[in-house]
Amino acid sequence: MKRNRRTTADIIFDICNITLLLLITLIILYPLYFTLIASFSDPYSVSRGEVILWIKNFTVEPYTNIFINEDIWIGYANSIINTSLVTIYALATTIPCGYVLARRGVFGKKVLMTYFVITMYISGGMIPSYLLIKQLGLIDTRWALIIPAGFSVYNMIITRTFFMSTLSEELYDAAKIDGCNEIDTFFRIALPLSKAIIAVIALYVSVAHWNDYFSSLLYISSKRLFPLQYVLRNILIMNQQMENIITSSMKAELVESMRHRALMAEGMKYSTIFISSLPLLIIYPFVQKYFIKGVMIGALKG
Repeated sequence: MKRNRRTTADIIFDICNITLLLLITLIILYPLYFTLIASFSDPYSVSRGEVILWIKNFTVEPYTNIFINEDIWIGYANSIINTSLVTIYALATTIPCGYVLARRGVFGKKVLMTYFVITMYISGGMIPSYLLIKQLGLIDTRWALIIPAGFSVYNMIITRTFFMSTLSEELYDAAKIDGCNEIDTFFRIALPLSKAIIAVIALYVSVAHWNDYFSSLLYISSKRLFPLQYVLRNILIMNQQMENIITSSMKAELVESMRHRALMAEGMKYSTIFISSLPLLIIYPFVQKYFIKGVMIGALKG
């Protein structure tokens, strides 16, 4: 059997393709790498632009400031609790809903899908949402961040597509012949075969909620309920305010003290960003194989 010989054009194409992919990978990974090396570098070196490819004047002071900052650890705990509850709640609502709307013969299925899709394009907006949360008595409670974020029509459509393209009606018929009712079919047949979509929806929801701070800005006023991203936002604002307050009329000692605090806040910014990204970086490798399969839902059917 003759082997296909690679032409010069094939080799050039492979070189260009690999080079392009390496450049894209570097562009994607460099911000995280820079955050890591900047968090361990002297804030003065970072502010002067000396930190590019490696750590400059190694220091752990930003991390030391994080360990003694109670607000950051309270925010970290709140983010973990909120994200875990939202993810569980989203799975409990999205997966069954997508399963039901994927089944044939469900009464009013088209009407329900139309209703869901309309909400994707027409929403009440920020003020009606705030008034609704207020009337429900959820303002300044943890549930104001959990209940509104527990269901996404987009995620439900992905789930519905998964069940329609992956699980055949013959499988449901076989389960019915074996004596399974609809609830048994869902828990014993559909759910065990849905690890991919469960991992995808869990990852989508957890990433979106972990990075959310705007909901806390609207509904939360108690310091004990602030999530980590909100605390990080306050650190950034504090840093900017310190820079704006410094004037030429201030004493040199005061100016130096305020600049030092501003630079320390800058260092804490990078270390906090890295620490806040760490849980997702740890979790992602374990769900990667399901995630890759899940994002291809609908690409192939059979």
